Amino acid sequence: MMTQADFLIELGTEELPPKALSTLMNAFAEGILERLSSAGLSFDASVRYGAPRRLALHITNLQLHQPDEQIERRGPALKAAFDPAGEPTKAVLGFARSCGVEVSDLVTLETDKGAWLVYQGTKAGQATEALLPGIVQQALDNLPIAKRMRWGSRRDEFVRPVKWLLMLLGDQVVPTTVYGVAAGNVTRGHRFHAPVELVVPNPAAYADLLRSEGKVIASFSERHELIETAVKQAAQAKGLIAVIDPDLLDEVTGLNEWPVALVGQFEARFLDVPAEALMSSMEEHQKYFPTVDAQGAIQPYFIFIANIDSSDPALVIAGNEKVIRPRLADAAFFWETDKKTPLVERVERLKTLMFQQQLGSVFDKSQRLQSIAGFIAGEIGASVSAAERAALLAKADLVTDMVCEFTDLQGIAGHYYALADGESESVAAAILEQYKPAGAGDDLPQAREGMALALADRLDNLSGLFGIGQPPSGTKDPFALRRAAVGVLRILVERQLPLDLVTLVEFAAAQHANLPKRDIVVADVVSYILDRFSAGYHDAGFRTEIFQAVRALNPTQPYDIDLRVRAVVAFSQLDQAAALAAANKRVSNLLAKVDGPVDTPVDPSLFTEAAETELFAALEAVTSSVTEAVQQSHYGLALTELAGLRDVVDTFFDQVMVMADDAAVRANRLALLAKLRGLFLQVADISVL
Repeated sequence: MMTQADFLIELGTEELPPKALSTLMNAFAEGILERLSSAGLSFDASVRYGAPRRLALHITNLQLHQPDEQIERRGPALKAAFDPAGEPTKAVLGFARSCGVEVSDLVTLETDKGAWLVYQGTKAGQATEALLPGIVQQALDNLPIAKRMRWGSRRDEFVRPVKWLLMLLGDQVVPTTVYGVAAGNVTRGHRFHAPVELVVPNPAAYADLLRSEGKVIASFSERHELIETAVKQAAQAKGLIAVIDPDLLDEVTGLNEWPVALVGQFEARFLDVPAEALMSSMEEHQKYFPTVDAQGAIQPYFIFIANIDSSDPALVIAGNEKVIRPRLADAAFFWETDKKTPLVERVERLKTLMFQQQLGSVFDKSQRLQSIAGFIAGEIGASVSAAERAALLAKADLVTDMVCEFTDLQGIAGHYYALADGESESVAAAILEQYKPAGAGDDLPQAREGMALALADRLDNLSGLFGIGQPPSGTKDPFALRRAAVGVLRILVERQLPLDLVTLVEFAAAQHANLPKRDIVVADVVSYILDRFSAGYHDAGFRTEIFQAVRALNPTQPYDIDLRVRAVVAFSQLDQAAALAAANKRVSNLLAKVDGPVDTPVDPSLFTEAAETELFAALEAVTSSVTEAVQQSHYGLALTELAGLRDVVDTFFDQVMVMADDAAVRANRLALLAKLRGLFLQVADISVL
């Protein structure tokens, strides 16, 4: 008797959203696989498929029947199960009835808390075929679909209308109906190349049959790789390099079932337009891949993916060239028209753009940015005048036709228009870099004026929104304050800027005319940013207590914090670390119990034990070098020096009674320990470790 068989499901639909296809495919597969595992059904392997008109999953050697489940239910205690006459009580009768057995069928279980009556039985497993319809429907119901739609007269809802359902267990159709469509053994080929129904004899034949007879490459990953390779090869054939944006590659993979790469061309006159505008037009609107030469200069060729293998590719190319030309002409028109009005003359128009109702217009924001960017520039050795000028012009491109059409060109368009207006290179560069980093792993500003403006923009958002009581909550973060906080940290740490968060946030908050939460805004923003720091270290694989050991000192200079954290990481890997961390914890607990000051001068004349003298001498020997290392931010060197104290510290605790009866001796020993702890606290509170 066969105990395993392959399982195949394919849900056929109208064209699925291309940007969401990969997510839907994976969620669909995971939803089914997880539910099969939860049902106790084993299988060998699985392959997931996703194409514009289908989500599919092939599972090999799926168990055809659930294993039987051993059941044990504890009933009433033995002494409560029978009355004095030995007759069953209502409690045990009810329990036996609920289990579907007689009282005599129950067994006695002896435990350390007494004897109990127990039902032991077997629950027969179900046939896999009977379980699959419910498992599939649950997986579909739980797909991450933001907006579902209805079709026809039915009340069913899905991301797109469902057209067919293929569901095979071995070579047999699993009888079920999903969204009003009955399961069968039929799939459908390419909408144009093979608009026919194809009978799938068994799950293993699915992918090859679709490819050979249906002109459909069902595998998302295979199409993804095929498209990427074909685009690169098409560019190389022209002596060029294709610009392949990962998100666009995913989207194009979700748009095509039978991808064919073709090369189109446009007039060289369009190359006078900034490259980013041309690329945005090609990528965003047409889903084309731009090309560049070996030096990175954009070229008048683009590569596109056709969903058909045309017998006349020249006709397909001509059609796409005809489509892209008006788009590029629009970009060229915006470029030439926008240049007629200098950025500085556009600043006044920012009064018509609302930044946030309580925080004013974008014009108001640009006025604040000038002050904040100028202040930061002065602190980091940048040109104050260039930073202030860049801040004044930073948002002016928001009222250009180019940015209104291509919103992703904010800052980029301003950079080009600033150069066209005759602004300095440093001003134009800062305008370009104000939005960096745009996300995790993105490049940081290179020029100091750019750093000043990028920090100013984020600090203005953070101080303003927190100041009016609108911090991020749950998943809601409309002003991207989490990203702003991470950006501040990355710029300060990776560009090694010794700036203090309290000083920065105080200055930024002071530029806002009316903040209802002015009294707490600085503390709230600084705490929020440092919490992002903690999360960042956690994501990087650092133990939580490493950062907490540094944060315990309440430092607020991110670059300095990072230096300390990395020093503590190195220290924690030393052989001496555990013993010294434990000693610091012990010292901390002792000092916490003392009323009054403990950091009084140590009096060697009160020493009565050799271990006291040795510890004091060791502390005196390293104090100068540790303090000097800390002053120079050489925290690793300071902790290495302190690691050498382990033996004398261990000896002290082995041989000395700290809480001596003599008050003077006790106070002197506590002062000695306070001196020890004080040296460590110059770097971090390692007792946290």
